[in-house]
Amino acid sequence: MRAATGLWRWRHNPLRRTTDLVEAWVALVAALLLCLGVPAAGWAAGVSANASLQRSVRLQQQERVPTVAQVVRPADTAGEADRDGELGAEQRLRPAVVANWTAPDGSARTGTVTTTRNHAHAGDVFPLWTDRAGRAVTPPMHPDTARAHALIAGLTVALLAAFLVEGLRRLVVHRLTQRRYARLDRAWAQAGPDWGRTGTGS
Repeated sequence: MRAATGLWRWRHNPLRRTTDLVEAWVALVAALLLCLGVPAAGWAAGVSANASLQRSVRLQQQERVPTVAQVVRPADTAGEADRDGELGAEQRLRPAVVANWTAPDGSARTGTVTTTRNHAHAGDVFPLWTDRAGRAVTPPMHPDTARAHALIAGLTVALLAAFLVEGLRRLVVHRLTQRRYARLDRAWAQAGPDWGRTGTGS
């Protein structure tokens, strides 16, 4: 980061231009934002994301119940997998089986679910999570997983904020440089016709 390269323009000297002073202020503000604002934005985003995810974790733990399912037979096709629950595409790629399990209300349920076993045979048992209605669902998110997602969210926000600050600084410096060149062109246009003829009496 080169945000502080213009701070030398704070020095008082006859060659300092207004744009030099503006660039120094921009560099100082950018440095402060990168040192203070960016970490604060990342921390706030991470805390907010963690609070939201932890609420989801608690809600999932309240609404989802662990049970044990027993394999009846392998499913005919992977397309028999339950698409109405929360089983995502990744779970549907796992082996699908027809299984029996007990719902939270004590009723017996039979349906097509996925299992982490590579090979499932009739009579095999495996852990299964259901909702309060007895439908098969994915396991609840672990609190540590939620914290990891929140950390990634905070770091992402901090990184994006840093890019934004640096991008704005570069844009302002670019505009200031264009103004300097424009003023130099105007000054050169005024002095150009007399160049080299000073003191010749012409």
